[in-house]
Amino acid sequence: MGTLGGAGLAAAAGRARTVGMEGERLASQGRSSGLPAGGATGESAGVDAPLPGSSGSSALLQAEVLDLDEDEDDLEVFSKDASLMDMNSFSPMMPTSPLSMINQIKFEDEPDLKDLFITVDEPESHVTTIETFITYRIITKTSRGEFDSSEFEVRRRYQDFLWLKGKLEEAHPTLIIPPLPEKFIVKGMVERFNDDFIETRRKALQKFLNRIADHPTLTFNEDFKVFLTAQAWELSSHKKQGPGLLSRMGQTVRAVALSMRGVKSRPEEFMEMNNFIEIFSQKINLIDKISQRIYKEQREYSDEMREYGPIHILWSASEEDLVDTLKGVASCIDKCCKATEKRMSGLSEALLPVVHEYVLYSEMLMGVMKRRDQTQAELDSKVEALMYKKADTDLLTEEIGKLEDKVECANNALKADWERWKHNMQNDIKSAFTDMAEENIHYYEQGAR
Repeated sequence: MGTLGGAGLAAAAGRARTVGMEGERLASQGRSSGLPAGGATGESAGVDAPLPGSSGSSALLQAEVLDLDEDEDDLEVFSKDASLMDMNSFSPMMPTSPLSMINQIKFEDEPDLKDLFITVDEPESHVTTIETFITYRIITKTSRGEFDSSEFEVRRRYQDFLWLKGKLEEAHPTLIIPPLPEKFIVKGMVERFNDDFIETRRKALQKFLNRIADHPTLTFNEDFKVFLTAQAWELSSHKKQGPGLLSRMGQTVRAVALSMRGVKSRPEEFMEMNNFIEIFSQKINLIDKISQRIYKEQREYSDEMREYGPIHILWSASEEDLVDTLKGVASCIDKCCKATEKRMSGLSEALLPVVHEYVLYSEMLMGVMKRRDQTQAELDSKVEALMYKKADTDLLTEEIGKLEDKVECANNALKADWERWKHNMQNDIKSAFTDMAEENIHYYEQGAR
């Protein structure tokens, strides 16, 4: 991941994030000096035109990569023609702005200086007269100077995670906030509080916190620090310090009004970004749907096969001449069951969570684009008011200047985070499918022996 090693670089990232037109000027100079805009590599062999919203080798998933038939019966996810396994299509991209360079900087002579480690474990059920809920223990170990101690232990419930996500979106509206697992029952789960559901959620919550910890900007958010360190009563008190209900309602009403108004001229790069998100969302949702169905069918096959072993053992008791044969069949069925379970655990642990996380990421990205558009729409409305002199011109001119800076910072933040997100997502999807392929190869190699 493109993390920053220490607080000094984090401060540099923060200063770069405040750069307005100067940042764009530097980025333009970089491009005119020969820095590639889309990626460090040329076109991948055998790869056709990229998806809309991507350029050259910077395209994440080419049209061929996720080119699945919309028909649900088409289960050939791992087609030989799929260019998902093309190594070049997953190569890291060169950053296209100074902020992107800062976010992705690495020192060749030094290891990654990770200084914040978070573990989520020990889920605990709580039953009250009003509700039943689960809390999770969160252990944080850090060497950062801004923390009062090197280790913290707190307990948090799902609502606390939702609060943190909301505060991060409020403070950084055009950064890509990691997604949380759904509040309600996940596909395939029967009970809300069964062991599988709780374990699935625990892993997702741990990934959520570590994604934030690895982010060059979000990791230094004050609400994130409070979430990791404050005791329950302290966190409750901190939550009450936020804007009141009427203030939040006013912000929501204004945001809705701006979104209804729309944006007159969205910059071309964000048009491409929006197109990319729409296509990516369609394809990743389809892969998620197919993967879930494959897992369900394999689970049903395994459950049915497991019943045949005991049947053959009982049968051998009444067939003296076939005792060894029937027991041999029962033993073979038992081995098949164990091998199938192992392959299914690989699918459920290596592929399904990654694919589903990026389904949730696609929804988050749509929200980020909407918030960027709302900021630009607010600027457009002020410019229009100034043109028609609908209000005090001096006041409008001052507001327009502030909004131009706000839009510039929002655009720069999103562009830098976009490159970082695409790089991480390429690695995640590549690893998930590679691990799944290796699991399948190992499974069939064992069967051939």
